[in-house]
Amino acid sequence: MTPFKKPGGGSKFKKRPGFGGGMRGKPKMMKRKKCRFCVDKVEINYKNINTLRYFVSDRGKILTGRITGTCTKHQRMLTQAIKRARMLAYLPFSSM
Repeated sequence: MTPFKKPGGGSKFKKRPGFGGGMRGKPKMMKRKKCRFCVDKVEINYKNINTLRYFVSDRGKILTGRITGTCTKHQRMLTQAIKRARMLAYLPFSSM
């Protein structure tokens, strides 16, 4: 018996990037989320606190577009609006 593993050995099933499934079985395709702002034609405004709260975590962090489903253009505008709302004390920087 050798204490070393054979080169190239390992699992028969390889993880496939981008498929979201486990290591075995059929790969699961994730349904792409639609951007709320593109679909509803809603403007992003720093005064609209109820809308901005949806995109901030319970700890006060801005959620990524991958999690929320916003497109890149609206994610940039959303980040700017959240930062403005924080500076004007509409939103907290963090929650304790």
